[in-house]
Amino acid sequence: MIHFFENQSKTVFAVHTQNEISAQDISKLNWLFADSNKIEKSVLTDFFVGPRATMITPWSTNAVEITQNMGISGIIRIEEFHKATADFSDFDPMLSQKYAELNQDIFTINVLPEAILDIDDIAAYNQKEGLSLSPDEVEYLDNLAIKLGRKLTDSEIFGFSQANSEHCRHKIFNGKFIIDGEEKESSLFKLIKKTSQENPNDIVSAYKDNVAFVKGPRVQQFAPKSADKPDFYEVKEFDSVISLKAETHNFPTTVEPFNGAATGSGGEIRDRLAGGQGSLPMAGTAVYMTSYSRLEGPFDSAQGSRPWENGMTERKWLYQTPMDILIKASNGASDFGNKFGQPLITGSILTFEHEEDARKLGFDKVIMQAGGIGYGKLDQAIKKKPQTGDKIVILGGENYRIGMGGAAVSSADTGAFSSGIELNAIQRSNPEMQKRAANAIRGLVESDINPIVSIHDHGAGGHLNCLSELVEDTGGLIDLDKLPVGDPTLSAKEIIGNESQERMGLVIAKENIDLLQKIADRERSPMYQVGDVTGDHRFTFESKSTGAKPMDFALEDFFGSSPKVVMTDKTIERNYTDLSYDKKNISTYLEQVLQLEAVACKDWLTNKVDRCVGGKVAKQQCAGPLQLPLNNCGVMALDYQGIEGIATAIGHSPIASLIDPVAGTRTAIAESLSNIVWAPIKDGLKGISLSANWMWACKNEGEDARLYAAVEACSDFAIELGINIPTGKDSLSMKQKYPNEEVIAPGTVIISAGGNCTDIRKVVEPVLQKDGGSIYYINLSQDDFKLGGSSFAQTLNTIGKEVPTIKDAAFFKRAFNTIQELILENNILAGHDIGSGGLITTLLEMCFADVNLGAKIDFSAFEEKDLIKILFSENIGIVIQAKSDTEVESKLNANNVSFYKIGTATNEATLDFGPCTLDIAKYRDVWYKTSFLLDQKQSKNGTAQARFDNYKNQALHYTFPTHFTGKKPVIDNSKPKPKAAIIREKGSNSEREMANAMYLAGFDVKDVHMTDLISGRETLEDIQFIGAVGGFSNSDVLGSAKGWAGAFLYNEKAKTALDNFFKRDDTLSVGICNGCQLFMELEVINPEHEVHGKMLHNESNKHESIFTSVTVQENNSVMLSSLAGSTLGVWVSHGEGKFNLPMGEENYNIVSKYAYEGYPANPNGSDYNTAMLCDKTGRHLVMMPHIERSTFQWNWAYYPKDRNDEVSPWHEAFVNARKWMDKK
Repeated sequence: MIHFFENQSKTVFAVHTQNEISAQDISKLNWLFADSNKIEKSVLTDFFVGPRATMITPWSTNAVEITQNMGISGIIRIEEFHKATADFSDFDPMLSQKYAELNQDIFTINVLPEAILDIDDIAAYNQKEGLSLSPDEVEYLDNLAIKLGRKLTDSEIFGFSQANSEHCRHKIFNGKFIIDGEEKESSLFKLIKKTSQENPNDIVSAYKDNVAFVKGPRVQQFAPKSADKPDFYEVKEFDSVISLKAETHNFPTTVEPFNGAATGSGGEIRDRLAGGQGSLPMAGTAVYMTSYSRLEGPFDSAQGSRPWENGMTERKWLYQTPMDILIKASNGASDFGNKFGQPLITGSILTFEHEEDARKLGFDKVIMQAGGIGYGKLDQAIKKKPQTGDKIVILGGENYRIGMGGAAVSSADTGAFSSGIELNAIQRSNPEMQKRAANAIRGLVESDINPIVSIHDHGAGGHLNCLSELVEDTGGLIDLDKLPVGDPTLSAKEIIGNESQERMGLVIAKENIDLLQKIADRERSPMYQVGDVTGDHRFTFESKSTGAKPMDFALEDFFGSSPKVVMTDKTIERNYTDLSYDKKNISTYLEQVLQLEAVACKDWLTNKVDRCVGGKVAKQQCAGPLQLPLNNCGVMALDYQGIEGIATAIGHSPIASLIDPVAGTRTAIAESLSNIVWAPIKDGLKGISLSANWMWACKNEGEDARLYAAVEACSDFAIELGINIPTGKDSLSMKQKYPNEEVIAPGTVIISAGGNCTDIRKVVEPVLQKDGGSIYYINLSQDDFKLGGSSFAQTLNTIGKEVPTIKDAAFFKRAFNTIQELILENNILAGHDIGSGGLITTLLEMCFADVNLGAKIDFSAFEEKDLIKILFSENIGIVIQAKSDTEVESKLNANNVSFYKIGTATNEATLDFGPCTLDIAKYRDVWYKTSFLLDQKQSKNGTAQARFDNYKNQALHYTFPTHFTGKKPVIDNSKPKPKAAIIREKGSNSEREMANAMYLAGFDVKDVHMTDLISGRETLEDIQFIGAVGGFSNSDVLGSAKGWAGAFLYNEKAKTALDNFFKRDDTLSVGICNGCQLFMELEVINPEHEVHGKMLHNESNKHESIFTSVTVQENNSVMLSSLAGSTLGVWVSHGEGKFNLPMGEENYNIVSKYAYEGYPANPNGSDYNTAMLCDKTGRHLVMMPHIERSTFQWNWAYYPKDRNDEVSPWHEAFVNARKWMDKK
């Protein structure tokens, strides 16, 4: 039965139930759906747009769980619908459909599960299903059927195709290459592995797990003593390993960008969860490459032209336009990280297409790479061998018809949205579900004895790959009936082979199952015991209820013995047109280069992605008083009280590689290193490991030869540098087919560098200091300036003939390590790499992030006299500003590192380099323009224009309290500590940083989940201070914190515990971000008001991420009254942060306001510019800014220079809370 509800915004909710709904439950649902009313009709005859009937949305999964947590039973599905007109078409047909009416059959799917099929003709089945089995593999399976004396089932053939696919088995990288008639000695994989053999350095695990591990430092674990009950936080030391990983999700992102990129990010996070016996993700990276975006909306005729976008005729895009992909894919990746609780701290973007000699190149098949860093424990870094009788467990979500048709779709020529096969390729992103499973795994990883034997993530191939990899040394029996099914129409093949996301497979000893079950139940992570380790070396799926066996293979048969792939190709010399230019057009050239997506401001990407969650972000993209995205090196702290961390950076050079794949590949590695050099790394260059991800259009003439040359160059250069490549991935079908043409993506290797940063406080930023020393240029390439493959060449619609390379690896090593020494000695004030846009872009960017900042530059010492080459060539190099010229020059000379002294910083906003004096403000706006145009596509209510108008006028200025010393409080551990608790719900992601702030202030801090309060395990009776934490409880479904509030209001034990806490006069509370939304929804801040304030969506209608500033008002808050008059920097990251305060300002106790009223410094449009509120007593405080993520000097994205504070002024808030308790 389907019941319809409509709220004041005319959204219709269709509620599918098993039976009638009681009046009490209708009342609850009316509250939940924002003051809705039940429509007493069984059919609504208007046109509506809503989700496809065939896929239960993650939104529905969360909404149904919210109702369950509110004590409503019997609801099967809830979906949102919006009224439309008959001709309305502005919706994504991959995700939504239009309904002529809403009736009782809208969720009815007239599909019966297909029976298990015995396949007669394997070759024909392969063609029909698009399984991409080679003739040799078909022959192998035919012979296997003869050997077994039976026909193979559809599941067995499908399973074999998945487990032995190119994606999973890397057949090309393991294959034999014959180039120009000569058989190569080594496979591509052996070339990459050779780097670790030659330079093992600190590798702990390579090529044998979901991630690579290298040794990390000894650090502190800050975690609750146990994970299966509410317990107090404690600090323990452990020896760490650092993880590095990157994955691509190119085809799913091309088809449906939001979910494709979101699940790409989620899959890569799961890889970092599944290292060893379990490991923990810390931060993400992202790379997007598409064809030209063809942006519209020029500011004026002088700047508006984008001629490079006219060089190749726009195609009739198969699925989505490049601009839609850029917006939606970055939204998807951002959304997953934001909700999971992983900051995204560095990334890259490239757009390109080119037609020459009747050959079309471009990223029509897009690249979406999700990467990241994390850590684990050294003693858990290697998986254990499962033993007979061990249990096979799945944590996470249910099975849906997802990913079943991926191979077929990728070979399709046209995009018929209605085809069932295509829709099967659409991904379903549920980051909140993944967070729950991750929390359960975290609980085991952080325990003294981790009971996980082995762990794998569910990705390509679903259960087939994950579970077979878990038991490949032993064998396993999986009970088909125990696998969770979200779609009752799935066949056995679809149940075991679908690629539904957010699931992890574990092997755990039988005696530890109860512990895992307790932890999973507490975290609300679905957990299923699905099978047993058998020891019989078979891999079997069997229904215990029917006896049916869709799959029953010996493992040696399942993993097969496919013949080695042979790649035969010849070298093709392509002579691309060279550049033609005129020096007098420098101004036009510069304006155009600065608007290319790869060069232009990336604010449209960084302003929507969380860059602070977890409280361990030490360096992210934005820098300086203007907080512009200029940092190319991201750094995470490994713990809260130490100074060691992990640095990461990215490099690529696919356009240069078109001309010379060897030079382009060496440049890609060098770019990643010139980006990471600004963080001090343990052992310098030797301490860095790389991930190499290869995207190539194999099996096209000349491309396999180019790939071999590139991989060989990658291996050789890494070995020359003394570093290794312990991880990577390949995606080797990078061609988009159209009905009458095809477009080949440029062969691309994306290098992700990672290493142990020894001092997170010393990372150098690209912001010149007005009172600093001289500016120096170091040519790391040691090559002549060459323009081939440059951004400048792109704007001229050419590729060029000559590209720079890295000529001297020994020089590169010396220069890298010398810069590292200078950084450790505090002798470099500012530094920036030279990459996209060339030296002129680097110099401009070093002037952009502050006001009244410029430079005077002299290139006369350069041997090259062609000014265009000097300005725009992309030879890998760096620009540094010295603290002391004498010391820097002395060190460079002593280490035989050649350099050029080229200028000084000034306090005039111009860049003067002789022939030209550039107005910084003008060129900063030109550089920002592309970001503005893209931001217009994602921001509502004119906020993109407001951002463009205001970004340069809202510089960060601070007023610190005069009494502030910067010292951490000294805690007397001999005295009893007051008890605090963090309260979290499923989807919360900020508990650790809140607990840390309380702990450092002298509290004993308890970890309390809503399940503890609902069950009565926790009553808060001995707790004096609670913190409701940030995150996305229930994924913000039905409104931020609405479901969380419902769990309090409609569960007697939880409601009683909270009510009693607020009735006491010896208690304090703080609600931050999602916690603020919770307390505002529960109306605990101004209970005396008849009309209550609410939290609404930001004015921009999107997530806002910014390091902004607030001014603390005169106030009576226990926590913040001592900071009155201060203006302080603080992190903000939220989607619904607008304080809607219906009464006059005098009726509210506004504790702080944003320091600027305009957007984006006020990121949400709050009434009265409100950032923080408290109740009349001053004991209960709510805020949207994250003071708990701004605890340390290194947390701040911009901190007053020449300070060396142990904590920031914000920590005083938590110390004040403890002092208030001490007086009670």
